[in-house]
Order: sequence, then structure tokens, then C-alpha cells
Amino acid sequence: MIKRAFDFLVALAALGLLLPVMLLIALAIKIDSPGSILFKQERIGRGFRRFTILKFRTMVQNAPSLGGPLTAGRDPRITRVGNILRIMKLDELPQLGNVLIGNMSLVGPRPEVQRYVEAFRADYEEILRVRPGITDLASLKYSDEATLLARFSDPEEDYLRWLLPDKIRLAKEYVQRASFSFDLGVILKTLLKVSRLDRLSESLVRLW
Repeated sequence: MIKRAFDFLVALAALGLLLPVMLLIALAIKIDSPGSILFKQERIGRGFRRFTILKFRTMVQNAPSLGGPLTAGRDPRITRVGNILRIMKLDELPQLGNVLIGNMSLVGPRPEVQRYVEAFRADYEEILRVRPGITDLASLKYSDEATLLARFSDPEEDYLRWLLPDKIRLAKEYVQRASFSFDLGVILKTLLKVSRLDRLSESLVRLW
């Protein structure tokens, strides 16, 4: 109950404070490429309930028809503005709305699509006892997942073979260690990671 109240109040305050930034991001997305402002995708949440996750769109409008479900390296489907949003993790901001609704938490295992959940259903029986989150231990460890996947000839195969199993291990660790103080620690580490100025310089290098 305390966790849910904390999630709601922080998400509400953050949306209020970040609204001008989010409006600027929305404008930049519309100017940069045709298509919707938000990316919506079905994910699997607590108790295996389906929900729609919200993100700022970072790829071209018809991205699913131009490539696979994962992005690796300098994926040509990623827009110029989308590249910056991904590196700075600003594309995740609309998920504060998911937190307000109650199908996500600030901290919790990152939600996956159905086919990945079904591939490891026994593991997710344990993981999905809690709400999925905007950030978690795996988000901190694999903050530049696309670059990591770019090293492999078949990103999805390697994702299923070793990266997702490690994410699942970290998700189980979170479920076992979950507490209010632990969540605060993850939030603090996440803020410190995404606020690094060198990430902005890196995004500009990639952009140009």
C-alpha cells in the first residue's frame, strides 16, 4: 500500500514538473518525422494481465514492417530525435502515466511482450507477482542494450539465449529484495545514470 501511494504521488508530481519538457519532446517528434507522438505496445503485467505501455515514438512510423522486434546498434529505423531520447531515456517518460493508472510501478521488473514471457513462463510466475516498473536492476546493468546486441549476428537469438535469462535473474533478485528503501536506491542510481552529461555528448555524436 505504501509503495502504491508513493508511486502515485511521485508520478503525479513528476508529470506536473516535466510537462513543459514533455510538450517540447512531443513537438520535436512531430517536426522530425511523420507519425504519432506516442509508441504503444501490449506488454504483460502483474498476474499476467495485458496492458498497453506508453513511450515517446523514437522510430519511423512503419518501423515494425522494416525490421525485427529488437533494436541493435545504429538501427536505421531510429529517428534523429529518437536517438537522443533513447540515450537520455526520455522516451520512457510517458510511462509515468502507466504508473498513475496502476499497471506499472516506478521500480519493478521491466515488462516484456507476450512471446518472451511465454518462452520463460515458469520464471515469470514468480516475477509477475509484482507490478512491472519503469526502472529496475536490469535497466541499470543494460542501460545501453542496443549497442550490446549489435555485437551479434542474430540479436534476437542471443537476447533469448543469454540476455533475457540474465534479466530474469535480476528480476527475481528484485522480487526477493523488494522494499521501500531498496526502491529508493534503484531510483537514485537510475537518476544518476541518466543525468550524466557525457550521455548527451554521445547522443549528439551519434546524431551527426
